[in-house]
Amino acid sequence: MPPLEEYVALLEGIWERGHVTNNGPLVQRFERELNDRFDLPHPLFVGNGTIALQLALRALDITGEVITTPYSYVASTTAILWERCTPVFADIDPISFCLDPARIEALITPRTQAILATHVYGLPCDTGAIADIATRHGLKVIYDGAHAFGTHVDSRPLLAQGDISTCSFHATKIFHSVEGGAIHCTDKAVFDRLRLLRAFGHVQDEHFLPGINGKNSELHAAMGLALIPCFTDILTRRRTQWWRYHALLSGSATGLATIPENCAYNHAYFPVVLRDEGTLVQVLRMLASRDIHPRRYFYPSLTELPYIQAAGTCPVAEDIARRVLCLPLAHGLTEAIIDEIAHVVRSING
Repeated sequence: MPPLEEYVALLEGIWERGHVTNNGPLVQRFERELNDRFDLPHPLFVGNGTIALQLALRALDITGEVITTPYSYVASTTAILWERCTPVFADIDPISFCLDPARIEALITPRTQAILATHVYGLPCDTGAIADIATRHGLKVIYDGAHAFGTHVDSRPLLAQGDISTCSFHATKIFHSVEGGAIHCTDKAVFDRLRLLRAFGHVQDEHFLPGINGKNSELHAAMGLALIPCFTDILTRRRTQWWRYHALLSGSATGLATIPENCAYNHAYFPVVLRDEGTLVQVLRMLASRDIHPRRYFYPSLTELPYIQAAGTCPVAEDIARRVLCLPLAHGLTEAIIDEIAHVVRSING
């Protein structure tokens, strides 16, 4: 949370103006600062990361098959389904946890229109390989960057990749606006279409296309603005916590994430891959007895959702989903708690 007095100062301005939503001055300022401070192209502030994905699919006129990852939060698949498109699952790379480019081309059909890949835990997809496949087959590329705010690859924001990148500013994220998300694209024509789609498809009394209410409020923008000056400190604190876990668990039987050499990572999550699901359950129980609650993030593999019926098609994702935990990370988390969590993991998993 930002310093309360800084948030309250922004709220006082909202009260004075009486402008609480509909593209207010704080929303516009927040979007400018996303561009100016973080070098993010054409940022649009929206209600959440899920609506950002739906708007992305609609703005690119995607109506057919979308090759996507089974290892992501459910929203990356439900956004495809809500837009009446067909998700086609390609398995993941076991090191990066991201969509494996080597699995994509065999799934391309005449109905394939897009690739929707997730930068899992804020770690980068192989964007070069995915771009090459998309170019050769005439496909659009959408990146679900819900976790990727603050991550850079080759000194470039990860959210600047693809035809459209989306991110989430939900309160669980490393940077948040309580609820919210953003869309980023480099094509001005696509940006203009997104802006219309976000606000019912009209400007004042002139209507252009069938849009929806994807806007966000001044109160949410105020939270984002209040946190921007804190972000360097947030990244520094999170990096320290992440590497403490890493030092304590290195050399054990626990599988750890690998950060690519060209990646300046935001250290948003600390996933561990345990020996088997039984071991994972034991770790969960032991930590719960100490009022510590890691998440099975992501579980289950999306191929195993009851309304998908694709179980068995992505064995790598399905296996990792059964064995992965994300250990607690938060700005105020103490070293003593990190040490306690790591001790429990090592004592049970080896």
